[in-house]
Amino acid sequence: MKELLKRYEEKQPEVVFNWKDPETEAEGWTVINSLRGGAAGGGTRMRKGLDKYEVTSLAKTMEVKFTVSGPAIGGAKSGINFDPQDPRKKGVLERWYKAVAPLLKNYYGTGGDLNVDEIHEVIPITEDSGVWHPQEGVFNGHFKPTEADKINRIGQLRHGVIKVLEDKNLSPDITRKYTVADMITGYGVAEAVRHYYDIYGGTVVGKRAVVQGFGNVGSAAAYYLAQMGAKVVGIIDRVGGVIKEEGFSFEEIQEMFLNKDGNTLVSENMIPFEEINERVWNLPCEIFAPCAASRLITQDQINSMIKSGLEVISCGANVPFADKEIFFGPIMEDTDKKVSLIPDFISNCGMARVFAYFMERRVEMTDQAIFEDTSNTIKKALQRTHAKSAAKTQISETAFEIALKELV
Repeated sequence: MKELLKRYEEKQPEVVFNWKDPETEAEGWTVINSLRGGAAGGGTRMRKGLDKYEVTSLAKTMEVKFTVSGPAIGGAKSGINFDPQDPRKKGVLERWYKAVAPLLKNYYGTGGDLNVDEIHEVIPITEDSGVWHPQEGVFNGHFKPTEADKINRIGQLRHGVIKVLEDKNLSPDITRKYTVADMITGYGVAEAVRHYYDIYGGTVVGKRAVVQGFGNVGSAAAYYLAQMGAKVVGIIDRVGGVIKEEGFSFEEIQEMFLNKDGNTLVSENMIPFEEINERVWNLPCEIFAPCAASRLITQDQINSMIKSGLEVISCGANVPFADKEIFFGPIMEDTDKKVSLIPDFISNCGMARVFAYFMERRVEMTDQAIFEDTSNTIKKALQRTHAKSAAKTQISETAFEIALKELV
Protein backbone atom coordinates (compact mmCIF):
# COMPACT_ATOMS: atom_id res chain seq x y z
CA MET A 1 0.00 0.00 0.00
CA LYS A 2 2.81 2.42 0.92
CA GLU A 3 4.49 1.98 -2.48
CA LEU A 4 1.17 2.50 -4.31
CA LEU A 5 0.50 5.59 -2.18
CA LYS A 6 3.96 7.05 -2.84
CA ARG A 7 3.55 6.65 -6.59
CA TYR A 8 0.09 8.21 -6.47
CA GLU A 9 1.15 11.16 -4.30
CA GLU A 10 4.24 11.93 -6.40
CA LYS A 11 2.41 11.94 -9.73
CA GLN A 12 2.10 15.53 -10.97
CA PRO A 13 -1.45 16.84 -11.59
CA GLU A 14 -2.49 16.99 -15.24
CA VAL A 15 -3.91 20.53 -15.07
CA VAL A 16 -3.09 23.43 -12.73
CA PHE A 17 -5.02 26.64 -13.39
CA ASN A 18 -3.78 29.70 -11.47
CA TRP A 19 -5.77 32.96 -11.22
CA LYS A 20 -4.99 36.32 -9.65
CA ASP A 21 -7.94 38.62 -9.07
CA PRO A 22 -7.40 42.00 -10.77
CA GLU A 23 -9.49 43.84 -8.14
CA THR A 24 -8.42 42.31 -4.80
CA GLU A 25 -5.54 40.32 -3.29
CA ALA A 26 -7.42 37.03 -3.94
CA GLU A 27 -5.58 34.20 -5.67
CA GLY A 28 -7.13 30.94 -6.80
CA TRP A 29 -6.17 27.53 -8.15
CA THR A 30 -8.01 24.71 -9.87
CA VAL A 31 -5.96 21.54 -9.64
CA ILE A 32 -7.05 18.59 -11.79
CA ASN A 33 -5.15 15.53 -10.66
CA SER A 34 -6.19 13.57 -13.75
CA LEU A 35 -8.82 13.50 -16.47
CA ARG A 36 -9.57 9.84 -15.76
CA GLY A 37 -12.71 8.94 -17.69
CA GLY A 38 -12.50 12.23 -19.61
CA ALA A 39 -13.42 14.54 -16.72
CA ALA A 40 -12.67 15.53 -13.13
CA GLY A 41 -14.70 16.77 -10.18
CA GLY A 42 -14.23 18.58 -6.88
CA GLY A 43 -15.69 21.50 -4.94
CA THR A 44 -14.60 25.11 -4.50
CA ARG A 45 -13.36 26.31 -1.11
CA MET A 46 -12.25 29.70 0.20
CA ARG A 47 -10.13 30.55 3.20
CA LYS A 48 -7.40 32.98 4.09
CA GLY A 49 -3.98 31.30 3.92
CA LEU A 50 -4.99 28.56 1.48
CA ASP A 51 -2.25 27.55 -0.97
CA LYS A 52 -1.71 25.38 -4.05
CA TYR A 53 -0.45 22.44 -1.95
CA GLU A 54 -3.74 22.27 -0.04
CA VAL A 55 -5.72 22.32 -3.29
CA THR A 56 -3.49 19.62 -4.82
CA SER A 57 -3.85 17.31 -1.82
CA LEU A 58 -7.65 17.74 -1.87
CA ALA A 59 -7.77 17.03 -5.63
CA LYS A 60 -5.97 13.73 -5.01
CA THR A 61 -8.38 12.98 -2.14
CA MET A 62 -11.33 13.54 -4.49
CA GLU A 63 -9.93 11.06 -7.01
CA VAL A 64 -9.76 8.39 -4.31
CA LYS A 65 -13.30 9.33 -3.20
CA PHE A 66 -14.67 8.75 -6.72
CA THR A 67 -13.54 5.10 -6.53
CA VAL A 68 -16.22 4.77 -3.82
CA SER A 69 -18.91 7.28 -4.82
CA GLY A 70 -18.57 7.18 -8.61
CA PRO A 71 -18.54 8.29 -11.35
CA ALA A 72 -15.19 6.86 -12.55
CA ILE A 73 -13.56 10.25 -13.14
CA GLY A 74 -10.47 12.12 -11.98
CA GLY A 75 -10.18 14.20 -8.85
CA ALA A 76 -10.01 17.99 -8.82
CA LYS A 77 -10.41 20.90 -6.41
CA SER A 78 -10.66 24.67 -6.56
CA GLY A 79 -9.38 26.91 -3.80
CA ILE A 80 -9.29 30.67 -3.34
CA ASN A 81 -6.92 32.34 -0.89
CA PHE A 82 -9.23 35.07 0.45
CA ASP A 83 -11.06 35.90 3.67
CA PRO A 84 -14.64 34.57 3.28
CA GLN A 85 -15.88 37.19 5.76
CA ASP A 86 -14.67 40.01 3.48
CA PRO A 87 -17.62 41.96 1.99
CA ARG A 88 -15.93 41.70 -1.43
CA LYS A 89 -16.40 37.89 -1.46
CA LYS A 90 -19.30 37.88 -3.98
CA GLY A 91 -17.30 39.87 -6.53
CA VAL A 92 -14.29 37.59 -6.09
CA LEU A 93 -16.44 34.51 -6.73
CA GLU A 94 -18.08 36.12 -9.78
CA ARG A 95 -14.71 36.89 -11.36
CA TRP A 96 -13.31 33.48 -10.36
CA TYR A 97 -16.14 31.50 -11.98
CA LYS A 98 -16.00 33.64 -15.12
CA ALA A 99 -12.29 32.80 -15.43
CA VAL A 100 -12.77 29.09 -14.80
CA ALA A 101 -15.95 28.76 -16.94
CA PRO A 102 -14.18 27.14 -19.95
CA LEU A 103 -13.06 24.26 -17.70
CA LEU A 104 -16.55 23.94 -16.23
CA LYS A 105 -18.08 23.75 -19.71
CA ASN A 106 -15.80 21.01 -20.98
CA TYR A 107 -14.28 18.64 -18.41
CA TYR A 108 -14.45 19.92 -14.80
CA GLY A 109 -17.38 19.78 -12.38
CA THR A 110 -17.47 21.70 -9.10
CA GLY A 111 -19.71 22.31 -6.09
CA GLY A 112 -19.68 23.94 -2.67
CA ASP A 113 -16.98 23.37 -0.08
CA LEU A 114 -15.49 25.16 2.91
CA ASN A 115 -16.98 28.70 3.10
CA VAL A 116 -18.55 28.46 -0.38
CA ASP A 117 -22.26 27.57 -0.49
CA GLU A 118 -23.49 25.20 -3.19
CA ILE A 119 -27.02 26.58 -3.47
CA HIS A 120 -26.62 30.31 -2.82
CA GLU A 121 -23.22 30.90 -4.47
CA VAL A 122 -21.93 28.14 -6.77
CA ILE A 123 -25.09 27.38 -8.76
CA PRO A 124 -26.34 30.95 -9.43
CA ILE A 125 -22.88 32.43 -10.08
CA THR A 126 -21.82 29.67 -12.51
CA GLU A 127 -25.14 30.04 -14.34
CA ASP A 128 -24.44 33.77 -14.70
CA SER A 129 -21.07 32.81 -16.20
CA GLY A 130 -22.76 30.83 -18.99
CA VAL A 131 -22.46 27.37 -17.41
CA TRP A 132 -25.67 25.30 -17.42
CA HIS A 133 -24.77 23.64 -14.14
CA PRO A 134 -21.51 23.46 -12.12
CA GLN A 135 -21.30 19.75 -13.07
CA GLU A 136 -21.75 20.40 -16.83
CA GLY A 137 -18.09 19.60 -17.55
CA VAL A 138 -18.48 16.10 -16.09
CA PHE A 139 -21.46 15.46 -18.39
CA ASN A 140 -19.62 16.69 -21.45
CA GLY A 141 -16.25 15.11 -20.68
CA HIS A 142 -17.29 11.80 -19.13
CA PHE A 143 -20.88 10.90 -20.01
CA LYS A 144 -20.96 12.54 -23.47
CA PRO A 145 -24.79 12.46 -23.48
CA THR A 146 -27.13 13.52 -26.25
CA GLU A 147 -28.48 17.05 -25.85
CA ALA A 148 -31.87 15.73 -24.68
CA ASP A 149 -30.28 13.34 -22.18
CA LYS A 150 -28.01 16.10 -20.89
CA ILE A 151 -30.99 18.41 -20.34
CA ASN A 152 -32.82 15.64 -18.45
CA ARG A 153 -29.89 14.78 -16.18
CA ILE A 154 -28.97 18.40 -15.48
CA GLY A 155 -32.63 18.89 -14.57
CA GLN A 156 -32.30 16.05 -12.06
CA LEU A 157 -29.16 17.64 -10.61
CA ARG A 158 -30.68 21.12 -10.40
CA HIS A 159 -33.78 19.85 -8.66
CA GLY A 160 -32.15 17.14 -6.56
CA VAL A 161 -29.35 19.02 -4.81
CA ILE A 162 -31.65 21.84 -3.71
CA LYS A 163 -34.59 19.52 -3.02
CA VAL A 164 -36.26 20.46 0.27
CA LEU A 165 -36.53 17.45 2.59
CA GLU A 166 -40.10 16.33 3.27
CA ASP A 167 -39.37 13.14 5.23
CA LYS A 168 -39.71 13.80 8.98
CA ASN A 169 -37.12 11.09 9.69
CA LEU A 170 -34.49 12.90 7.61
CA SER A 171 -35.21 16.57 8.33
CA PRO A 172 -34.72 18.16 11.77
CA ASP A 173 -37.73 20.39 11.01
CA ILE A 174 -39.66 20.16 7.74
CA THR A 175 -40.95 23.74 8.19
CA ARG A 176 -37.36 25.08 8.01
CA LYS A 177 -36.83 23.72 4.48
CA TYR A 178 -33.51 21.90 4.91
CA THR A 179 -32.19 20.56 1.61
CA VAL A 180 -30.40 17.41 0.47
CA ALA A 181 -27.16 19.43 0.22
CA ASP A 182 -27.56 20.67 3.82
CA MET A 183 -27.82 17.20 5.34
CA ILE A 184 -26.34 14.47 3.14
CA THR A 185 -22.65 14.61 4.12
CA GLY A 186 -23.32 14.52 7.86
CA TYR A 187 -25.86 11.76 7.26
CA GLY A 188 -23.15 9.70 5.56
CA VAL A 189 -20.73 10.27 8.46
CA ALA A 190 -23.34 8.88 10.89
CA GLU A 191 -24.33 6.01 8.58
CA ALA A 192 -20.66 5.00 8.30
CA VAL A 193 -20.67 4.45 12.09
CA ARG A 194 -23.89 2.44 11.97
CA HIS A 195 -22.63 0.25 9.13
CA TYR A 196 -19.26 -0.18 10.85
CA TYR A 197 -20.89 -1.72 13.92
CA ASP A 198 -23.24 -3.85 11.78
CA ILE A 199 -20.34 -5.22 9.69
CA TYR A 200 -17.48 -5.42 12.21
CA GLY A 201 -19.66 -6.29 15.24
CA GLY A 202 -21.56 -4.38 17.91
CA THR A 203 -24.23 -1.68 17.86
CA VAL A 204 -24.23 2.10 17.70
CA VAL A 205 -27.07 2.26 20.26
CA GLY A 206 -25.84 3.59 23.60
CA LYS A 207 -22.35 4.39 22.35
CA ARG A 208 -20.93 7.76 23.45
CA ALA A 209 -19.87 10.18 20.72
CA VAL A 210 -17.77 13.35 20.46
CA VAL A 211 -18.29 15.63 17.45
CA GLN A 212 -15.73 18.21 16.31
CA GLY A 213 -17.25 21.09 14.32
CA PHE A 214 -20.91 22.13 14.16
CA GLY A 215 -21.24 23.36 10.59
CA ASN A 216 -23.33 21.55 7.98
CA VAL A 217 -21.43 18.29 8.37
CA GLY A 218 -20.88 18.15 12.14
CA SER A 219 -24.38 19.29 13.12
CA ALA A 220 -26.03 16.81 10.75
CA ALA A 221 -23.72 14.00 11.92
CA ALA A 222 -24.61 14.76 15.57
CA TYR A 223 -28.31 14.86 14.70
CA TYR A 224 -28.34 11.50 12.90
CA LEU A 225 -26.05 9.80 15.47
CA ALA A 226 -28.43 10.88 18.25
CA GLN A 227 -31.40 9.76 16.18
CA MET A 228 -29.94 6.25 15.79
CA GLY A 229 -29.39 5.94 19.54
CA ALA A 230 -25.82 7.12 20.13
CA LYS A 231 -25.21 9.43 23.10
CA VAL A 232 -23.45 12.64 22.02
CA VAL A 233 -21.40 13.60 25.11
CA GLY A 234 -19.35 16.47 23.70
CA ILE A 235 -19.30 18.98 20.83
CA ILE A 236 -16.32 21.24 20.20
CA ASP A 237 -16.75 24.12 17.75
CA ARG A 238 -14.67 27.15 16.72
CA VAL A 239 -15.81 29.44 19.55
CA GLY A 240 -16.53 26.89 22.29
CA GLY A 241 -18.56 23.80 22.96
CA VAL A 242 -20.78 21.74 25.20
CA ILE A 243 -20.30 18.66 27.38
CA LYS A 244 -22.79 16.32 29.01
CA GLU A 245 -21.12 13.12 30.20
CA GLU A 246 -24.35 11.12 30.41
CA GLY A 247 -25.14 12.20 26.83
CA PHE A 248 -27.47 14.80 25.34
CA SER A 249 -30.94 13.55 24.48
CA PHE A 250 -32.00 13.45 20.84
CA GLU A 251 -34.30 16.42 21.53
CA GLU A 252 -31.39 18.44 22.97
CA ILE A 253 -29.24 17.73 19.90
CA GLN A 254 -32.16 18.62 17.64
CA GLU A 255 -32.60 21.92 19.51
CA MET A 256 -28.88 22.76 19.14
CA PHE A 257 -29.13 21.97 15.43
CA LEU A 258 -32.12 24.27 14.99
CA ASN A 259 -30.55 27.07 17.08
CA LYS A 260 -27.15 27.20 15.37
CA ASP A 261 -26.11 30.58 13.97
CA GLY A 262 -25.16 29.78 10.39
CA ASN A 263 -22.41 27.20 10.89
CA THR A 264 -21.75 28.01 14.55
CA LEU A 265 -22.91 26.20 17.69
CA VAL A 266 -25.15 28.26 19.98
CA SER A 267 -26.02 27.07 23.49
CA GLU A 268 -26.76 28.68 26.86
CA ASN A 269 -24.40 26.10 28.37
CA MET A 270 -21.49 27.07 26.10
CA ILE A 271 -18.02 26.34 27.48
CA PRO A 272 -15.26 28.72 26.23
CA PHE A 273 -12.97 27.24 23.58
CA GLU A 274 -9.83 27.10 25.76
CA GLU A 275 -11.66 25.13 28.45
CA ILE A 276 -13.45 22.68 26.18
CA ASN A 277 -10.25 22.12 24.19
CA GLU A 278 -8.67 20.95 27.46
CA ARG A 279 -11.59 18.73 28.52
CA VAL A 280 -13.19 17.22 25.43
CA TRP A 281 -10.29 14.96 24.41
CA ASN A 282 -10.41 13.15 27.75
CA LEU A 283 -14.17 12.46 27.70
CA PRO A 284 -14.99 8.74 27.81
CA CYS A 285 -16.41 7.96 24.36
CA GLU A 286 -16.48 5.21 21.74
CA ILE A 287 -17.23 7.30 18.62
CA PHE A 288 -15.40 10.36 17.29
CA ALA A 289 -16.63 12.36 14.29
CA PRO A 290 -14.07 15.01 13.25
CA CYS A 291 -16.13 17.36 11.05
CA ALA A 292 -14.22 20.66 11.28
CA ALA A 293 -11.38 21.88 9.05
CA SER A 294 -8.60 19.66 7.72
CA ARG A 295 -5.35 18.88 9.58
CA LEU A 296 -6.42 19.85 13.11
CA ILE A 297 -6.19 16.71 15.27
CA THR A 298 -2.87 16.22 17.05
CA GLN A 299 -1.21 13.00 18.21
CA ASP A 300 -1.74 13.98 21.88
CA GLN A 301 -5.47 14.58 21.33
CA ILE A 302 -6.01 11.23 19.64
CA ASN A 303 -3.88 9.43 22.27
CA SER A 304 -6.11 10.88 25.01
CA MET A 305 -9.26 9.70 23.21
CA ILE A 306 -7.86 6.19 22.75
CA LYS A 307 -7.08 6.03 26.49
CA SER A 308 -10.69 7.05 27.18
CA GLY A 309 -12.11 4.07 25.27
CA LEU A 310 -12.36 5.24 21.65
CA GLU A 311 -13.48 2.51 19.22
CA VAL A 312 -14.25 4.14 15.86
CA ILE A 313 -13.54 7.41 14.02
CA SER A 314 -15.78 8.49 11.14
CA CYS A 315 -14.11 11.32 9.26
CA GLY A 316 -16.38 14.18 8.24
CA ALA A 317 -13.40 16.41 7.43
CA ASN A 318 -10.97 15.62 4.63
CA VAL A 319 -7.60 14.62 6.15
CA PRO A 320 -8.54 15.56 9.75
CA PHE A 321 -5.13 14.77 11.27
CA ALA A 322 -2.37 17.38 11.69
CA ASP A 323 -0.03 15.60 9.27
CA LYS A 324 1.80 17.45 6.50
CA GLU A 325 1.57 14.44 4.18
CA ILE A 326 -1.20 14.40 1.58
CA PHE A 327 -2.76 11.20 2.91
CA PHE A 328 -1.21 8.72 5.24
CA GLY A 329 0.92 10.77 7.62
CA PRO A 330 2.32 9.46 10.93
CA ILE A 331 -0.65 10.53 13.09
CA MET A 332 -3.16 8.90 10.75
CA GLU A 333 -1.04 5.76 10.41
CA ASP A 334 -0.61 5.42 14.18
CA THR A 335 -4.34 5.97 14.76
CA ASP A 336 -5.26 3.43 12.08
CA LYS A 337 -3.18 0.79 13.87
CA LYS A 338 -4.92 1.36 17.23
CA VAL A 339 -8.62 1.97 16.52
CA SER A 340 -11.15 1.62 13.69
CA LEU A 341 -10.53 4.60 11.42
CA ILE A 342 -13.07 5.00 8.60
CA PRO A 343 -11.29 7.15 5.99
CA ASP A 344 -12.82 10.38 4.71
CA PHE A 345 -13.27 9.10 1.15
CA ILE A 346 -15.79 6.57 2.48
CA SER A 347 -17.46 8.34 5.41
CA ASN A 348 -17.89 11.81 3.87
CA CYS A 349 -18.64 10.78 0.27
CA GLY A 350 -22.31 11.81 0.60
CA MET A 351 -22.28 14.89 -1.63
CA ALA A 352 -20.07 13.28 -4.27
CA ARG A 353 -22.43 10.30 -4.32
CA VAL A 354 -25.49 12.56 -4.63
CA PHE A 355 -23.94 14.17 -7.72
CA ALA A 356 -23.20 10.72 -9.19
CA TYR A 357 -26.74 9.52 -8.40
CA PHE A 358 -28.43 12.46 -10.12
CA MET A 359 -26.18 12.06 -13.16
CA GLU A 360 -27.70 8.63 -13.82
CA ARG A 361 -30.70 8.22 -16.10
CA ARG A 362 -34.12 8.95 -14.56
CA VAL A 363 -33.52 8.10 -10.92
CA GLU A 364 -36.10 8.14 -8.12
CA MET A 365 -36.22 11.64 -6.64
CA THR A 366 -37.65 10.87 -3.19
CA ASP A 367 -35.81 11.75 0.03
CA GLN A 368 -35.68 8.09 1.00
CA ALA A 369 -34.24 6.93 -2.34
CA ILE A 370 -31.55 9.65 -2.36
CA PHE A 371 -30.42 9.03 1.23
CA GLU A 372 -30.62 5.23 0.94
CA ASP A 373 -28.38 5.38 -2.13
CA THR A 374 -25.67 7.21 -0.15
CA SER A 375 -26.08 4.83 2.79
CA ASN A 376 -25.77 1.76 0.54
CA THR A 377 -22.69 3.19 -1.18
CA ILE A 378 -20.94 3.59 2.18
CA LYS A 379 -22.10 0.15 3.30
CA LYS A 380 -20.69 -1.52 0.15
CA ALA A 381 -17.32 0.24 0.57
CA LEU A 382 -17.05 -1.00 4.17
CA GLN A 383 -18.12 -4.50 3.14
CA ARG A 384 -15.37 -4.57 0.49
CA THR A 385 -12.85 -3.45 3.11
CA HIS A 386 -14.07 -6.05 5.61
CA ALA A 387 -13.91 -8.79 2.95
CA LYS A 388 -10.22 -8.02 2.41
CA SER A 389 -9.48 -7.84 6.15
CA ALA A 390 -11.93 -8.44 9.01
CA ALA A 391 -9.58 -6.77 11.53
CA LYS A 392 -10.97 -3.73 13.36
CA THR A 393 -7.63 -1.94 12.92
CA GLN A 394 -5.92 -0.77 9.72
CA ILE A 395 -9.30 -0.22 8.05
CA SER A 396 -7.99 2.94 6.35
CA GLU A 397 -4.87 1.19 5.05
CA THR A 398 -6.98 -1.63 3.61
CA ALA A 399 -9.48 0.79 2.04
CA PHE A 400 -6.67 2.86 0.50
CA GLU A 401 -5.12 -0.25 -1.01
CA ILE A 402 -8.43 -1.20 -2.66
CA ALA A 403 -8.88 2.33 -4.06
CA LEU A 404 -5.29 2.87 -5.20
CA LYS A 405 -5.26 -0.39 -7.20
CA GLU A 406 -7.92 1.25 -9.38
CA LEU A 407 -5.89 4.43 -9.82
CA VAL A 408 -2.21 3.50 -10.06
